[in-house]
Amino acid sequence: MNLHLLDWGIIAGFLAFLLVMAATAQRYTRSVSDFLAANRSAGRYLLTLADGMAGMGAIAVIANFEKFYQAGFAASWWGLMMGPLGLIAALSGWVVYRYRETRAMTMAQFFEMRYSRRFRIYAGVLAWVSGVLNYGVFPGITALFLIHFCGLPETIQIGGTTFGTFPLVMAVMLSIAVCFTLFGGMIAVMITDFFQGQFVNIVFLSIMGLLLWKFNWGDIVSTLEQAPKGQSMLNPFDQGEIKDFNFWFFAIFGFKIFYNRLGWQGSQGYYCAAKSPHEQKMAGVLAEWRNSVTYLMFLLMPICAFVVMHHGGFAVQAAESQAALGTIADVQTQKQMLTPVVMSTLFPVGLLGLFAAAMIAAAISTDDTQLHSWGSIFIQDVVLPFRNRPFTQKQHLWLLRVSVIGVALFAFFWSWFFPLRDYLFMYFLLTGTIYLGGSGAVIIGGLYWRRATSAGAWTAMSVGLFIAISGITLQAIWPSVPALVELAPEFPVNGAWLAMIAYICSLTCFVVVSQVTCKQPFNLEKMLHRGQYALSDSRQKGDGRGRSGPLAKLFGFTEEFTRGDRAIYRLKVGWTGFWFVCFIVGTIWGLTVGIPDNLWGHWWLFTTVLGGVVGLITVLWFLIGGIRDLIDLFRTLSQARRDSADDGSVHEFDEHRDDHDVPPDAPANPPAGSGSGVAVLPAGR
Repeated sequence: MNLHLLDWGIIAGFLAFLLVMAATAQRYTRSVSDFLAANRSAGRYLLTLADGMAGMGAIAVIANFEKFYQAGFAASWWGLMMGPLGLIAALSGWVVYRYRETRAMTMAQFFEMRYSRRFRIYAGVLAWVSGVLNYGVFPGITALFLIHFCGLPETIQIGGTTFGTFPLVMAVMLSIAVCFTLFGGMIAVMITDFFQGQFVNIVFLSIMGLLLWKFNWGDIVSTLEQAPKGQSMLNPFDQGEIKDFNFWFFAIFGFKIFYNRLGWQGSQGYYCAAKSPHEQKMAGVLAEWRNSVTYLMFLLMPICAFVVMHHGGFAVQAAESQAALGTIADVQTQKQMLTPVVMSTLFPVGLLGLFAAAMIAAAISTDDTQLHSWGSIFIQDVVLPFRNRPFTQKQHLWLLRVSVIGVALFAFFWSWFFPLRDYLFMYFLLTGTIYLGGSGAVIIGGLYWRRATSAGAWTAMSVGLFIAISGITLQAIWPSVPALVELAPEFPVNGAWLAMIAYICSLTCFVVVSQVTCKQPFNLEKMLHRGQYALSDSRQKGDGRGRSGPLAKLFGFTEEFTRGDRAIYRLKVGWTGFWFVCFIVGTIWGLTVGIPDNLWGHWWLFTTVLGGVVGLITVLWFLIGGIRDLIDLFRTLSQARRDSADDGSVHEFDEHRDDHDVPPDAPANPPAGSGSGVAVLPAGR
């Protein structure tokens, strides 16, 4: 084993702490709303930290290790071009604000409000199938990491019986995540994810310090310079031969920032858990700061692993790593485990345990969130719409918990028996497109376009499904069909391009079919609880100066903004603007004059050090804000009155729903100024 007694003690202590916090949350889970959405009581810092940790996961770490080991620093350059896109989406509250206004607890519940009950069921089934297939490989990748990083044997003897280590580790990890979810639903998931997020950030900062001390930057640059022409790991303008993780890979993700905003339902509980739409939007604005430390580690660790494997000064560690990797029969698994195995040869006692605990925390945070999401979606959007009478609170909570266990069992067996033959990111894109292909058009159109119809929604989702299934089938059968192999040795369209094709086709079909079938514009104000339909708690009070001045209009400030909110907005604009200006200047310089590798080396050192400093400040800042939000959450939940009818059912629209019509109380014509049928509403919303 690679871990010592101290390392195992660190892991055990941290897990014990998380179990205590999950058990504490159980006393506050008294209703379906508590289980599904933490009774809509979360503040921005608690929300952004927990949601960020839920989206990271051990599998996301491994996927990024794969990407940056192949493409190096240069791959991150194209990520800078997405900064303004993310800025616009965050500052405007794109999709996030309006979705929270609907008060829906799942996206498919919103689909019933906007389209029809039958479409809710259809979308719920697609979301669930896509989600559980996507999540199905998570436990297996986590188990592989723990086995190879910790140096665990292939089999373990327990009571004279031999057990395979792989399924045993999966069973243990899934059991912990299931317990967290069953203890307190969304409340327990969010609280434990918050503490796990802070722990991971602190560990990653410590690892960054060790790597920068252990590796001479000149050695890093000189090693990366050895990459073949067209596959540079320093110069982003010399990556023409990198097939998968190149400019177009990041460009497609730039489109996804808007098209798939809130589209993926793997952490859907966080989409509706904020105490107000404004807090939901502010959590999105803070997300960039939250991601700075983790993204830096995604980048730095695989690059250091590359240096170990290709620099003569680390021959001993390279030989040790090669020997460990040689025991792994599957080639794709070797690629996934390369960086963790190399790191296990570099970290000292204590840091080994901290990193293992951080990865376990990342795995659990993703597992419990995904179990909560897919378990909830199955009951809320597949089972519940068929009921004529609502469940009792006890029945409803029992079904949700049983569904969570069912998702865990599926993931266990899928990970055990399904062979993953592609990069993790490509697998995610392929399986995700089953739902995401059409859902982006349906979500955006439903929230912003009065003329969107059920027929358009059905068409968009079906087109996305067809393209995704076709791509998955072709990728699976391609190597075994000689006629196809003669055309190309492998399926020529990777997951990223297949997803983009599905997005464009679904969006086009949605617009065309909706225009043809729309008989009467939809009443968006009623669904969003605006104007005469406004609820008493639908708007958060600011300091009363949100709309003053031309800058306020430019930034989208409203009456809900406080002085601190405006400062956070300006800080985000300045930070994103700085990096985007660097991107524009660097791109023009690189395409015209050319930038030598040694200058790129200095640039990547600057970004690494600056990211570390900002990351340290962010950890302290979010720790203070998160603790404050956590205290406020406990106080709110202890005093809140529960509404038994708030269970995800759609009552107010039931009499208006079918597959073709809109509510009869919808206005005959859109409000003045919205002749196109698109709602004209205040900026930033």
